[in-house]
Amino acid sequence: QVQLVESGGGLVQAGGSLRLSCAASGRAFSTHTMGWFRQAPGKEREFVAAISWSGGRTNYADSVKGRFTIIRDNAKNTAYLQMTSLKPEDTALYYCAADESRSFYVPVVPNKYDYWGQGTQVTVSS
Repeated sequence: QVQLVESGGGLVQAGGSLRLSCAASGRAFSTHTMGWFRQAPGKEREFVAAISWSGGRTNYADSVKGRFTIIRDNAKNTAYLQMTSLKPEDTALYYCAADESRSFYVPVVPNKYDYWGQGTQVTVSS
């Protein structure tokens, strides 16, 4: 079992930055692909970014490319989402997720992930 706890959300003005953290407990964090998803009110959960278990491969949604960066620190069992140039449309509840399959591919769909955190709210004001 893996437990995931997100933190770092908050209220920020458009153009600002935030860094989200996802702390994992349990075993084998270093073998899990880590992903970030978000869900705005009335919308489906959507993929934001993901990083392979080795950190060597990443994947980003087109809407965040060039603005968001996903990294991981396996020594700290933590994944991060650095968000810059934030826009009001980035407002959502952000979730981190873990995929234990050790697949070569970095999945972008929620049903490929095995564990989920409770989410952290990001609100971007215009």
